[in-house]
Amino acid sequence: MATVNPLRWWALAVLATAQFMVIMDTSIIGVALPEMQKDLGFSQGELQWVFNAYVIVFGGLLLLGGRLSDLVGARKIFAAGWATMIVGSIVAAAAQTATVEIVGRAVQGVGGALIAPAAMTLLMMLFMHDPKELGKAMALYGAAAPAGGTAGVFLGGVFTEWMSWQWVFIIYIPIGLATLAATRLLPAVASRRGSVDVLGAVAVTAGLALAVFAVVRAPEVGWGSTATVLELIGAVVLLVVFFLIQKSIREPLMPLSVWRVPRLGSANLAMTLLGAAWIPMWYFLNLYLQQVLNYGAFASGAALLPMTVLLMIFMTAITSRLMGRFGAKPLIVAGLLALSAGLVWLSAVEPTGTFLVDVLPASLVAALGMALAYIPAMIAAMSGAPQEQAGLASGIVNTTYNVGSALGLAALTALATTQGAGELGDLPALTDGFSAAFLAAAAIAAAGAVITLLVMKGDRAAAPAAAPAPQSETAGV
Repeated sequence: MATVNPLRWWALAVLATAQFMVIMDTSIIGVALPEMQKDLGFSQGELQWVFNAYVIVFGGLLLLGGRLSDLVGARKIFAAGWATMIVGSIVAAAAQTATVEIVGRAVQGVGGALIAPAAMTLLMMLFMHDPKELGKAMALYGAAAPAGGTAGVFLGGVFTEWMSWQWVFIIYIPIGLATLAATRLLPAVASRRGSVDVLGAVAVTAGLALAVFAVVRAPEVGWGSTATVLELIGAVVLLVVFFLIQKSIREPLMPLSVWRVPRLGSANLAMTLLGAAWIPMWYFLNLYLQQVLNYGAFASGAALLPMTVLLMIFMTAITSRLMGRFGAKPLIVAGLLALSAGLVWLSAVEPTGTFLVDVLPASLVAALGMALAYIPAMIAAMSGAPQEQAGLASGIVNTTYNVGSALGLAALTALATTQGAGELGDLPALTDGFSAAFLAAAAIAAAGAVITLLVMKGDRAAAPAAAPAPQSETAGV
């Protein structure tokens, strides 16, 4: 029988806080973007790199972080991730130019890529003795992700309005130091021998970054220009090289055999499209509130607080119960459809709109969709994996969500720019651009629902409790 850690719930609090902060890092800057744009000289199209520099590095290095967690030990990598996050936060807060800001965000992404897989491994180790406790712990940990994303918008408004945008990064320094001090609550496992696929990690991260870069620049240089075509070809070549490396080496980051796991492919596709629809919604909704409705930073963040409450209620108290009754597939389909409906509603925004009419009801519908789909998709990707591949499956599904977020934001920013979102001060043009982005995001979410309905195999398992529990660090990616 596995040893029960008497401090496991305190340890879960540390891990959930880490998850909350890592995901909050993708959203806390949202409300601060207009102020950062003024101070650092970002153009409207370039502004997304403040977000994507983090997400691309985070998503591209998650599998490497998981592998290092296996070899070095999850607690050590968890601590190293927080140390890196603190360094990146200092650089981002002190930045005086756009380039330095992007570098700081990328360093934060490295820290997040070390923290996230290590935290998942540690959670599994703490609660693998009891499937019911594991289900509850997974629900609480899973809820920390969207809660961090939504709370980040509100807190970003508080810091930006009453202090300065730099505080959206400064806040990570004391929290990071406190988390490092609390790592003694986490279980320690000895390191083991093995190799690290650094070349594969570089290839996949560079390929993703080049793809996003090509899409971001395409509206300026032309979709059919030589530069855009060569950049996209280069991205494809790098991703093909990554898969060839995974096929040929002894200890790859992502053994291709993992794709034989039932529902892994369909669940990851659902997560990719969920991220591609959800994250752009947050990005453009922030810009609409501030650049069109002329909300201040605090008012913009507060305007999205109802979404936080709805997400937390559903993620912690309702979604897991629905999973036990209906299984993952119906909830993923229903969630993506609800997200799509909310986005269609948002696409009707007006230059003279109001929060109560144009934002609140539509944003609540979208939040309901996210609350229904996120955890079921995560669990569906992991539930069919054997114990030795459970952590790998977790790393892959986190990677696909972040990849979808980055590529979705890049593509929809390009679309919004061509439809008028680059015309600062021209409220009708800005609104047309944001509306086009919301409508395109709705199409992405609807496509995810249709694909999930047609491709994913259904089950009626109580998914959180059925999630595979690795018995050692070798499974914790």
